[in-house]
Amino acid sequence: MEETKKNLSDADKEIVFSKTIKAGKRIYYVDVKKNRKDEMFLAITESKKIFSGTEEDPQINFEKHKIFLYQEDFEHFLTSLHEAVDFIQNAQGCAAERKEENTQESDINFDIKF
Repeated sequence: MEETKKNLSDADKEIVFSKTIKAGKRIYYVDVKKNRKDEMFLAITESKKIFSGTEEDPQINFEKHKIFLYQEDFEHFLTSLHEAVDFIQNAQGCAAERKEENTQESDINFDIKF
């Protein structure tokens, strides 16, 4: 049992930076970790809450998917990610533009200041 605890604490030490993004039923974790050679890499985890079972006996599980991204791939990954986001925004407009269009179409005007 002590060996298991030691392994868990060792795993925690490899995370040098972490951000959590909560998005509805999903949570994304963006972690910077170090490998055995002290080289840093990016670990992106999607955790999705899955409900199963019956009403009387509900079961809640988490489905996790991980992506590991290494420094030599950052530039290619970011370029492709930007291209994909630009494609979606050009095809569908960005969320702020859609919200603005929906507000203009209605008779209700909101004066929001930040």
